[in-house]
Amino acid sequence: MTGGRRRALRYADYLEAEAASPERHALHDGVVYAMTGGSTAHAVLTAELLRLLGNALAASPCFAASGDQRLFIDEDNATYADAVVLCPPLRRPPQDPHAICNPTVIVEVLSPSTAAWDRGGKFDLYAQLPGLRTVLFIEQDQWRVEQRDRLDAGGWRLQAHGPGGVVRLDQPALTLEVDALYQRVEAAGGPGRGQAPRPAPRRRGR
Repeated sequence: MTGGRRRALRYADYLEAEAASPERHALHDGVVYAMTGGSTAHAVLTAELLRLLGNALAASPCFAASGDQRLFIDEDNATYADAVVLCPPLRRPPQDPHAICNPTVIVEVLSPSTAAWDRGGKFDLYAQLPGLRTVLFIEQDQWRVEQRDRLDAGGWRLQAHGPGGVVRLDQPALTLEVDALYQRVEAAGGPGRGQAPRPAPRRRGR
């Protein structure tokens, strides 16, 4: 979650404010939060991801959409991911014709300031969406993709993919090569193929 906290709004008021704003905002538990921009590496990873997803889905009825696609959870929660895969028929809430209720795949490119929220509270919100099969978390400071797949029996299966790895999805059927995703990120200021993640800064004791 990013940006400053704003006053609580009803969903209809949130939509009215969102339509008039040049910035995107998420609604979490009835409170509105601004969605801020990311680093160049984040932007490149997102662009490469959408390109690769588009190519992988070229023969599929499913398609990729950018972070402009709003996701409706319930009357108190709506948000945006970095990318989603949508498979018809699409479901939209009657009060928000521009939002989607049933993404099949959600992808987040992690930033240091949002990683804990994306993996925690935001994932818990995503897990409520019917039809969601996979959530991917793409690291920004190392070549690593975390894959969470919904199990038919309930719960989620976790896999991690590093350099040379391949992300494989069943619904929709597609593959995503880690090296292809990250091949341009070093030139954008991101990590190289074998680079370990930077350690978190140590806090000084009082």
